[in-house]
Amino acid sequence: MATTTRGWLLAESPASRLQARLGRSYRMVRALLRNPLAVLGALIVLALVVLALFAPFFATHNPYVGELTDRLKPPSDQFWLGSDELGRDIWSRIVYGARITLTIVLLVAAIAAPVGMVVGAVSGYLGGWTDRILMGITDVFLSMPKLILALAFVAALGPGIENAVIAIAITSWPAYARIARAETLTIRNSEFISAVRLQGASVMRVILRHILPLCTSSVIVRVTLDMAGIILTAAGLGFLGLGAQPPLPEWGAMISRGRAFILDQWWVATMPGFAIVIVSLGFCFLGDGLRDVLDPKSANRQ
Repeated sequence: MATTTRGWLLAESPASRLQARLGRSYRMVRALLRNPLAVLGALIVLALVVLALFAPFFATHNPYVGELTDRLKPPSDQFWLGSDELGRDIWSRIVYGARITLTIVLLVAAIAAPVGMVVGAVSGYLGGWTDRILMGITDVFLSMPKLILALAFVAALGPGIENAVIAIAITSWPAYARIARAETLTIRNSEFISAVRLQGASVMRVILRHILPLCTSSVIVRVTLDMAGIILTAAGLGFLGLGAQPPLPEWGAMISRGRAFILDQWWVATMPGFAIVIVSLGFCFLGDGLRDVLDPKSANRQ
């Protein structure tokens, strides 16, 4: 049965669109499983999602309330990763902080990627003055460091998770616009695009129905790779007090409060720092694996 299913998925001439899509997904999964770092990254990301979804089941203490008698306790059976200056369990706060991190990452990706794809596809397909204006605006954003630009926007909008998400999204979309424009330039003069235009399709229909789907794979890879940068930018804003506000257990804010005890109670700042590094590496490993799988040149070599 397994052999029959595998042969059906790997058929060179699929009988239906569903079979073709399932076969492509099956090949992608097989290619990912051959990459140990990609598997490790996927497991780290999966662990982040599970912790975020089921935080109450993994947390051992209340992440918002602690006893002053338990302040600055080192890692032990009672406090797995130690306690902070208010007696709150650091492990529980990291677990609940996974929700904040995952929320920021998903919201930024959901805002920045579609905006960047549309801007890049419109710019590449229309060309001319439209291309010059849109790419000029894109280059202005790309010319400034993301963290500095995010700081400027969040300082103007005010501190808070919502404003931090907006600020990070504003600084992230230009990279996706560049990728979408490059993809559009390579396919806008293709024969199938000319055939669609001859059928009377409007510019918007050509872009939305035929060009953007072809840009998706490259953008997905870039989004996955950029998630590490998004996490670091969000942590930087939280460290400076411009992200999530107390008592929310945001990892960057936890590091900021723990720096006063870094010499004697090192765990207060170090443990959330480890969480940031591990999750960032997980997204980098997964993104690198997806790039190898979704890259047509790499697929041909395999």
